[in-house]
Amino acid sequence: MTFHCTESESEFIQRVIKEISSTKSNREPLFVAKHPIGIDIRVEAIELLLDMESNDVCIVGICGFGGIGKTTISKAVYNRIANRFEGSCFLENVREMSKIIGGIIQLQETLLSKILQDRDLKVYNVFEGINLIKERLRHKKVLIILDDVKDSKDVENLLGECNWFASGSRVIITTRDKHILTTLGRDPRIYEVTKLSQCEASELFNRHAFQASEYGEDYSSEYGEDYSELAKQIICYANGLPLALKIIGSDLCGKNIHEWKSALERVTTRMML
Repeated sequence: MTFHCTESESEFIQRVIKEISSTKSNREPLFVAKHPIGIDIRVEAIELLLDMESNDVCIVGICGFGGIGKTTISKAVYNRIANRFEGSCFLENVREMSKIIGGIIQLQETLLSKILQDRDLKVYNVFEGINLIKERLRHKKVLIILDDVKDSKDVENLLGECNWFASGSRVIITTRDKHILTTLGRDPRIYEVTKLSQCEASELFNRHAFQASEYGEDYSSEYGEDYSELAKQIICYANGLPLALKIIGSDLCGKNIHEWKSALERVTTRMML
């Protein structure tokens, strides 16, 4: 009898450790950006739309064209509010995953396993996944973010009907196509992401290209006015797109003036096409 009692205690302890470990991993913050310039003000605007004090099930759409920062902003929102829910899941690259054979099934498995804390959960077809989401999540207050959605059918396969979820649940969908949000039938609140201001764009580019600090030290004395003038032109052509500013700035970091001029020529040529 003592042996069986000891064995039962051991199994219980292992189960508790597993649950604590899985909960901890699910709550780890998502990486947002090396230099999250202009993120906070946009996150605060989305939080207002989410109306966190309301017990309704609320859907918020974040829309805008590629490279404007939808994913980055939604990750920052997730980090700020995920601990207020019984379960949470950030599903990234829905558009790309939906093109892969079995991709939607993988997303359904990820959604269920993250929220239910069951890494061994398996889904064998899309319809089974929809039924599992309905049955297993219908009484839970959840936060679900579907990132980069192109087709409303993918929303149906991953969320079914949002009224399945418990009161207080929040769903965030990022998309380039605003029309997808208007077809959901629950009057989603929509946040349209704006480009970075001139000041924000300059700061983001300078952080990546010159490794300028957040305290705004002047880099022109080290790099020279030639670099400064080229930077202004590149920032202008990037047109407030965070992804473009990050990629070009990171690529130019540490390079000589001739490489900067060549880069500006390439950017100018692309803009004229």
